[in-house]
Amino acid sequence: MKHHKTIRKFGREKNQRLALLRSLAISLIEHGKITTTEAKAKELRPFVEKLITKGLDETLASRKLISARLGNNKDMTKKLVDELSPKYKKRAGGYTRIIKLSPRVKDNSKMAIIEFV
Repeated sequence: MKHHKTIRKFGREKNQRLALLRSLAISLIEHGKITTTEAKAKELRPFVEKLITKGLDETLASRKLISARLGNNKDMTKKLVDELSPKYKKRAGGYTRIIKLSPRVKDNSKMAIIEFV
């Protein structure tokens, strides 16, 4: 059965979706807050939260996995493991927050801000 197995495709192929999520995740880690469409924010949330949870281990294997998921971006991997993950040691999930905004003027897309708590 295919219960709760739906993913948003964004009109892209699998490798293009992965590249989109990687770039959004890198921007979120770098800036701490980004404005994007609501659907992209909702799809980005589990991607980033799994990386932060993995970063809590602080092992070499977890660093390599995070680096691979972020496209071998060493700077963002280091920032995520050394700065962001330790802030959430005592928190059991829910590291990001999505705030809904008014629709975009040009195409009326639902917009949202995704940020770290």
